[in-house]
Formats: sequence, structure tokens, C-alpha cells
Amino acid sequence: PAAPDIDAADIEAGRLLFARRCDFVTGVVSPGNLPEPRLPEVAFAGRSNVGKSSLVNALTGRTTLARTSNTPGRTREINFFSLDGVLMLVDLPGYGYARAAKTDRRKWNRLAEAYVKGRPNLRRLCLLVDSRHGAKPSDEATMALLDEAAVSYQIVLTKVDKISVQARADLTETLAAHLAKHPAAHPEILATSARNGDGIPELRAVLARMAVPNKLG
Repeated sequence: PAAPDIDAADIEAGRLLFARRCDFVTGVVSPGNLPEPRLPEVAFAGRSNVGKSSLVNALTGRTTLARTSNTPGRTREINFFSLDGVLMLVDLPGYGYARAAKTDRRKWNRLAEAYVKGRPNLRRLCLLVDSRHGAKPSDEATMALLDEAAVSYQIVLTKVDKISVQARADLTETLAAHLAKHPAAHPEILATSARNGDGIPELRAVLARMAVPNKLG
């Protein structure tokens, strides 16, 4: 199993937390406009069209909280969502979209880099990897950045409904061996599908541990 330390109580805690109200707070296009770091934050990063917005919607049980699109590069700002005032969900701009103008790509990358390097309340970054393609060079570059910044990150596979069980197992094994070389990487890999709900309860359980503890009653 991807997360052997998750039990039924953790799953229930995650379900209850993500059933709470979740509101869009702000969209940020420059580092100077980042909101005050008052809540613990979990961020979602990954290549364009990896399924970040779909995953955020699946976690919160909403269909339109985060905008989804089949057009890569749709998320061009850092979007903040408050989960009932106990946890902030942060949707970062997608990277690796070759058809965007170079100036735009540099701007989005600088914005995301400024966020991850300077956010003291960032508890975990979920690095999303499309299970159909595996980790790409742009993902490797992001891992190196996170290692350098000492930001704890966890690989979350997306769209696992589109590959076989064996392919999922093989990819997880390959990535796990690779992650051993990355000091800031969490060793456990979560496999998810926003379409059929695979892995969503487990990811909720993991992220619930990051929330403000005295407000989870």
C-alpha cells in the first residue's frame, strides 16, 4: 500500500475536514501580493494539464471550486482556498507548457519559486505527476528546487484510472527508488484519480494532519 500508516480513523478525519466549507480567498500574480501566512498551507504543483484543479475539486467534493480546463496553462496565478479557516489549499501555476510565451513561462516560474522558497507556513507540497507519462525533466527540476529550499513534498500520481494496475505498481516502484535520492521528498507515493475517486480519501487523511490541530474537533 502507498500509505500503510493511514487507518480508518485517519480516513474519517480527512473526510470530515474536507466536508467543511471551502472558499476562494485570492489569486496572486506577483510575490508582493501573497496573503499573510496565518494558516498552515498545502500546495499543489505539477506540469500543465496534470489535473491540479480537478484534484482540488475532488478533494473538496466540489465541481467548480478550482477552474478546470483541457487547455494547458490555464492556471496563471497562485490561487488560495481556505478550508474552514484551519487549512489553506494553494493551487500553483502549471509548468512545462511549451506553447506559452517564454516571458509568461518565466513569470509563472518566478512566482511559484518565490512562493515555495519564502513561505514559512508551507507544510507540504503535493507534486502531481501524470501517471500516464511519469516524471518529466521539468518535474525533476522542481524536485531539485524543493530539495534546495528544504520544502517537504510528496508525489501524487494523477489519472491512475487511465492506466493498468500493473503499470501503476511499476511506476510507483520506479519513482520510490528515485525519491530516495531526494532529501526533501516524502517516501510515500499516493495514486489518485479525480474521475473515480481512487486515493482521494487517503490524500485527504494525509493533508488533514497539516491542519490547525486545536480546531479539528
